[in-house]
Formats: sequence, C-alpha cells, structure tokens
Amino acid sequence: MKSVACFSSSVRAACQHTSACFPLNRAIILCSPVSRCTKVDFTNKTVIAQQPCVTGVRSFHNTHVSTAAVQHVSAASLTTPVPIPGRREDDLTVVQFGRHIPPKTGARPAPQLSPYSPYTKPQNNAAALVNIQSLTEGEVIPELCSKLAGFPSNDRAEGLATLLGACVEFGLAAHNPLVLRLINECLELLSNRDIGVSQVCHLGEVAHALEGRQSAMVTEVLDSICGAVEEDVVSPSEAARVYSLLALCHNPGSQRQRLMLSTLHRHTQRMVHRLNACQVSDILQALVKLQQRRAITLVLRLSHRASRVFKAFKDEEVIKVLSALMILGQHDEELLAAIEKHLPGRLGTCDPELISTVMEYCLQMKCRSEPIFESVAENFVCHAERHSTLQIAKQIVAMGRLNYLPQCSIGMFKKLESILSTRFSQFQPRSLIEVLHACIHLERFPLNYMSKVFSPYFLHRLQAQRGALDKNAMGQLTQLHLSTSLECTHYWGPRLPYGLHVKKFSSLDQAFETPMENLFYKQVKGPLTELLGGKLFSTKILTPYGYTIDVEICLDEQGYVLPLSQWEHTYRRMALCLDGQNRFCSNTQHLLGKEATKRRHLRRMGYEVVQIPYFEFEKLITPEEKVQYLHNKIYPTIFKFNNGS
Repeated sequence: MKSVACFSSSVRAACQHTSACFPLNRAIILCSPVSRCTKVDFTNKTVIAQQPCVTGVRSFHNTHVSTAAVQHVSAASLTTPVPIPGRREDDLTVVQFGRHIPPKTGARPAPQLSPYSPYTKPQNNAAALVNIQSLTEGEVIPELCSKLAGFPSNDRAEGLATLLGACVEFGLAAHNPLVLRLINECLELLSNRDIGVSQVCHLGEVAHALEGRQSAMVTEVLDSICGAVEEDVVSPSEAARVYSLLALCHNPGSQRQRLMLSTLHRHTQRMVHRLNACQVSDILQALVKLQQRRAITLVLRLSHRASRVFKAFKDEEVIKVLSALMILGQHDEELLAAIEKHLPGRLGTCDPELISTVMEYCLQMKCRSEPIFESVAENFVCHAERHSTLQIAKQIVAMGRLNYLPQCSIGMFKKLESILSTRFSQFQPRSLIEVLHACIHLERFPLNYMSKVFSPYFLHRLQAQRGALDKNAMGQLTQLHLSTSLECTHYWGPRLPYGLHVKKFSSLDQAFETPMENLFYKQVKGPLTELLGGKLFSTKILTPYGYTIDVEICLDEQGYVLPLSQWEHTYRRMALCLDGQNRFCSNTQHLLGKEATKRRHLRRMGYEVVQIPYFEFEKLITPEEKVQYLHNKIYPTIFKFNNGS
C-alpha cells in the first residue's frame, strides 16, 4: 500500500474542469461541468471548516445543466443563503445578486434518515440551507464521480469520502441510490490497495457513521489498514489517525485486529519522539477507548513525550492527556516536572477545568507538588469566583488529602469561606462534604457549617442524592463529628445522629486509613519481641471510635509493659503506627491527610502514638540496629510515663 505523507493535490484538480459550485452545508462543494471553480478542496477538515470561494451559483432544483443558468460572481459578493419567512426550515432559499431564487414547488417526501447520524437542521443562517433531495436530481454527483475516476487514488478517495460524509451529515440511509453509488465507488477504490493510510481512515470514519462497525466498507478499510501496519509503512500522523479509527470500530473479538493493534503499538513506540502534541493527546484518548491498560510501555513513552511537548498543548489537550493517564493508571515524573514548570504561567488565562484536572491528577497519583499547589492556591485566592463548585471542590480536596497547607492558606480559607457563604446552595451535598472533610485534614475546622451539615434537612438532601447514604459519606460525616468532639471541645452545635456513625473506618477502598503492610510487620515483629522480652503486644486492634491500631502496647501505672493476660489493668496505651510506603505521598515523606488526621485523633483519645516509618526502618541492616532503633522510639515514651508527665 502506498503511504502518502501530505496531500499537496486534491479534488481541486477535478473541480478545475467544472464550471459551477454548490454550497452544501458549511462549505461542501459540488461542481457541474460548465466553467471553472477554484479553491475547492475535498480533504478532510479543510473543506468542511472553511467557507468556499465560489465563482458561480445555481439553484439545486435545476435538473439540467445549462450555461445560461450559471452567472459568475466574486467570492466577496456572494450572499449567505437566507430562509424565506413562513417557509419550512428544510426548504432551500438562495440569495443571488440581491434576489431570491425560491425552491421548486411541490411537496416531496422527506429523505429517510440514517440511524447512525441523525439529521440536524441548521441552527443559524451561517450554514447553507440545502434540500438534500436536490442531490439526487440530475447528473451532478455522477458527473463529479466520473471526473474523479481519472485522477490519482488518494485524490479520488478524499473526494468520495467528502461526498459520502455530506450524505451522512444530512442523514441519508445506506440504501439511498446516491449513497449506494458512492459506496460502490469507494469499495472499488479500496480493492486496489494503493490508497494512503489517511485517506483510508477518512473512508472508514464516514462508513462507520453511515452503517456502523458491521459495514462491508469498514471491513475493507480495516483490511487495508492491517496490511499497512504489517508492512510498517505508517507515519506518525497516520498512526494517530489509525488509533482514532480503531477507537470507533475495533472489534475486540477479532483475532486479526488484536494482532494488528499489538503490532501498531510496537511501531508507534519507535515513532513516539516524532509525535506532536495533538497526536499524543489523540493516541492516549484512543488507548482509553480501546481499553489498552496493558500497553504500559507505550503509555509511559507517550507520557514522557507529553512532558517534552507540554508547552505546545492546548488546555483541552492537557485535560485529555491527564484524564487518559488517570484512567490508564500511569504516572511519569518528567510529566509532573513539566507541569510544575509550565502550569504556573498559564493559570491566569487557562480554562478552570484544566486546574481542577491537574489537581485531580496529582491526587490520584499522590503527587504532593509544592510548585503546583502553591500556584493553584494563589490563583484560587484571586480567581475562585470563575470556578464552578465542582472545580473548587477538586482543588480543596486534593490539598486536604495530600496534606498540603499552602503559604497563602489564610487567604485561601477566607476565600473558601466567602464562597461557601454566598454559594452554599449551589454545592451538591456530596461535594460539600468532600470539601469540609478535606479541611479537617489540614486542621481547619469548618464550625460555621457543621450545624448545616448535621441538620436533618441537609442529611435528607444527601440521602436523596444517591438514594441511601453510602459508607464513604457516612465515614466522612463521622470524622467531621469526631473532629468537633475531640479537637473542637468548644463546639456546642448539632451533632451527627448516632445511627449514622460508622463502626469502623477500615474498608476495601482505604478511604480513611491504610491497612498495615504484612511484610513490614514481619520485619518489625522479631526485633520488637526481642526488645519487650516476649510478644507483649497485640495487632490490628479496633478502637471504640472506629480506628484500627497496627500494634498496641499496654502499660501499668508504673510504666511497665503488661502481658496480654493482664490488659484489664491497663493504665496507659501505646499505639505503634507501622507506616509503610502507601501511607505517604508518592514523592515525599509526608503522611497522607487521612493518616495525619488518624494520628491526631488517636492522641486525643489518650493513646501515645509512636510512628515507625518505612524509610527509617529499611536503612537498618543488622538485628541489633533494629532493636536499638525500636528502643529509641518506644522507651522515651515509657520514661515519660515514669516521670509522671
């Protein structure tokens, strides 16, 4: 198959042999063989995106080609078609030389609409109002098809795809005579196997829109593309186009298509360094639609490429890239560095959705980035009014859960309080709880809104939103209640009804506490047993408030460690937190917000909290070093008890 890198020639060549041009729904041009028509291009996007430059206009209702009917005018003098008042929207009215050429009288049946692309009537006068039935009259399309037949395959394919796309846009069914003529022309062309990959993809897109994935034309298109992929003749731009097409019509049950996709992955990996920003975004979006979670190497290379071209991304492309990476579950440190470098400079003018998407990405990847969070917080202070309530919630939640308190926190929380006061009713109940719950992670207690949140009216709204209070929402409400009880003793407002309290915070989604890592516990167990002179401790203890303690040690009044059989004489309790890697932000040694909140609450409940982080313990090599490390962590607390503090 011949691969074409660019389309320097197009159906313009065919149109140069014709004399009259017809505006067909936003610059689709049809020509009759009377005089010359210039600046007509049937390539994808260009033809549809720009208004045509025409030299002659005639009514679609003339069924015979006549030179007398063609009048030459300049593009500047062409008037936009305007509907005649009182007529139906689907009637055609063309303004030519300041006068109306009315549509042909006589009612005709409405064209049958395609089930795959419903016909949408033009919404304004800028779009040409066309009666699609006119296309089936006369020899306009057959003459153009015959003209295209003598030109190169790529030009012919672009012209046929554009005409067929116009039929799809106007809702013609696949069995319409005009559409059948074009489909047969396309199938004949595809059988030659000498069309460029981009042109084949264009044909595949319109065929899928017309008949769906089961179309015979789509099958031919995929066969052609499969051959090109196997021959490794696909350029970077063509690879992006192929991915977009496969996202539309890929059949997961097809063994050949699975092999083609695997081969395409390998070829694209070698070309990643040549992809531009738009192509990176398109391919990542296609990988999401194709559910290619196992294409890890390709995704990581695309992420790395995104870091190199980040400055060239448009706002919507950044949103697509980060959304795709979140779904695919991959993260690249260089991409984060690129965001840290370039994002602060675009915050003042960028789409607020971009900011919330970046914060959501940081949260999912547990990236506690000081440059990003500081710039977002400063932008929030200045421009929070421009953001929707959901966008505000995503920004505050990310900072809270990643335990980041910005330098402008005073201004940020003042702004947040102002927004909550003026737009309280605009927040969805679930989003509002997310925001308030994130605040307590940063030791900012929203007491002004506790009475509203714990009111029966708000709880009823929350329940009505989802049909029932899920465990996550109940857990957040419970932690809000604990914060008022344990950390804000001066609060005397409404409380959460006891029936809505969760009995334990441990859950499969680890929303409130991260379970102890068994491997880390096994590494600590031996040295701890040796230090205490036996297994004088218990693990995974559930407290009355719902938290789970990794390792609990009980002491008597003199500060001696009690054996398990004498725990009824406990005077003081010690909670050892074996903090594995999952309890910290991915790029720092800062605890996650939920873990910091848990430790504060344990201290308020009377526990002496001793933290044993993995990054300290893993440096120890010999058993003696580990025992000494635990001694230095635990016994200062015991000595403090003995001193009566």
